[in-house]
Amino acid sequence: GLRDEQLYGYYVTEDAGRMLKVFPGSERLRYLIPFADPGETIQHARGIAEQHPDAVLVFADDGEKFGAWPGTAKHVYQDGWLRRFFDALLSNSDWLELATFAQAVADTPPAGKIYLPDSSYREMTEWALPAARQQEYSALAHEMEQNPRWQQLRPYVRGGFWRNFKVKYPETDEMYCRMLEVSRRLEQLDPSELGSNGSASQPDSDTLATARQELYRGQCNCGYWHGAFGGLYLPHLRNAVFAHLIAADNALEQAAGRTAPWIEAQAGDFNLDARQEVRLANDKLVAYAAPARGGILYELDVRAVPLNVLATLTRRPEAYHQKILNSGGRDEQSGLGEIQDRLVFKQPGLEQKVAYDPYPRKSLVDHFWSPGVTLADAAACRAEEHGDFVQGVYESRIRRNPDRIQIFMTRAGQVAGIPIRLTKAVALAPDSTSLELCYVIEDLPAEFPFLFAPELGFAGLAGNAPDRFFYTTGQQNLGPLDAALDLPNADLIGLVDGWLGLDIALHLSRPAAVFTFPIQAVSQSEGGFELVHQSSTVIPHWPVQADAEGRWSVELTLALDTSAAEAKHKAAALA
Repeated sequence: GLRDEQLYGYYVTEDAGRMLKVFPGSERLRYLIPFADPGETIQHARGIAEQHPDAVLVFADDGEKFGAWPGTAKHVYQDGWLRRFFDALLSNSDWLELATFAQAVADTPPAGKIYLPDSSYREMTEWALPAARQQEYSALAHEMEQNPRWQQLRPYVRGGFWRNFKVKYPETDEMYCRMLEVSRRLEQLDPSELGSNGSASQPDSDTLATARQELYRGQCNCGYWHGAFGGLYLPHLRNAVFAHLIAADNALEQAAGRTAPWIEAQAGDFNLDARQEVRLANDKLVAYAAPARGGILYELDVRAVPLNVLATLTRRPEAYHQKILNSGGRDEQSGLGEIQDRLVFKQPGLEQKVAYDPYPRKSLVDHFWSPGVTLADAAACRAEEHGDFVQGVYESRIRRNPDRIQIFMTRAGQVAGIPIRLTKAVALAPDSTSLELCYVIEDLPAEFPFLFAPELGFAGLAGNAPDRFFYTTGQQNLGPLDAALDLPNADLIGLVDGWLGLDIALHLSRPAAVFTFPIQAVSQSEGGFELVHQSSTVIPHWPVQADAEGRWSVELTLALDTSAAEAKHKAAALA
């Protein structure tokens, strides 16, 4: 409810008596610095000083504007903008004082009291909107710019709410929910949080401090949202979040005294969607299954690396995709300070690469296809889906034994009107880096003219580098992990990432035809539009022939060899 001329000082706010001093950042300065001539900033500040004695003016913005954004390194340093800006500040020091927040508080009284709603800066609220509503908002704003009342109306026009990034991008929600789980467990183990109810056997304080530091690092916001730049679309940011959360989880297991091999299974609402998920964990791996969402595996943490190999990204519409589709692939440069409006293509033909996925790109996604499906059909999501299993609801149960725990997920569904029953089991043993996966299809008719094709996705592995590649029995290098492969008869398909020190091998009890193809998303970055490798998809597929009892089954073993990673970590520790 404040006007611009009321934002030249700090305010006091409180919640239940807890006081906080709040400084408003200047949007005008965000666009002047460093894009306009330094004299414009001085002129803006002088005008405020003349009208508002003892005014406090705050500039707070992205450090990337000072060299990382396209053109800014030359502008700020080589062309001397930064030198001229500092010189201008010093030459006006008789009336313009540079100060810290603490100095401003000490030297000036508060401008008053204020209560702030949940919010963020204007552009962020636009980006939090669903893509279609974001396009509507943008079109409305551009239309209203010609209206003489727009400047009066604009303060009352807002976009969405920041937390809805967790709705717009389920991948954000996955990181957030995993973070909350780690945070709550740290709170339960920390004796300083337990008070008088703490256990007599206290966890090691150094280990808890390590867990807390890793948790805080995993809360870095950059990978949790997407706007004008990469953010969530950058795999290394998602991987970094999960790496720190997994490291924190490892430290918490150590703090809890779990040194010998162990295993456990838990059912609960881990992703806060009011449906039950299942968490299967041991001293090497952590897997999360969602029976109510197609019985998929949506997270698989490899503790030793640490890496979530299911930190995938599902391709979905973005408001800026329409610019790409309308462009014909032609660049359109804009001013230095208008980086959001640049139309620059970092690779040719991006307008032909915009694609959307009709289901989450996770693992154990159960397809039923016609026999003639091709690799191109599968990669382009053109393969006709005959079953209702991909996003169907599965019933689940857990079987616990001292040396093995299994999750059973079952769905009675249909394939082209034929009722069948599909059960998939995921098993894990203590001290193991392998998941045992078993599929059983029952109630099959004698003739069943469809292929069964379970999809698995693998993320966090570089798409194209010399030491990242597919392999199979007898062929040690089939090409990089962004290769599209059509293997006619394989009992093994493996993925190696030499830099991570991780070897993922999928063993098949029945030889299968296997498709592999990359999931690549067209996204926006500060350098322009680009195609980003998100994950490698592997889809073995078989013709289903019922036995005398109307059953068909196959076993898959997903073995994650981390010996190279562990050797690398050990060598680094010794060094």
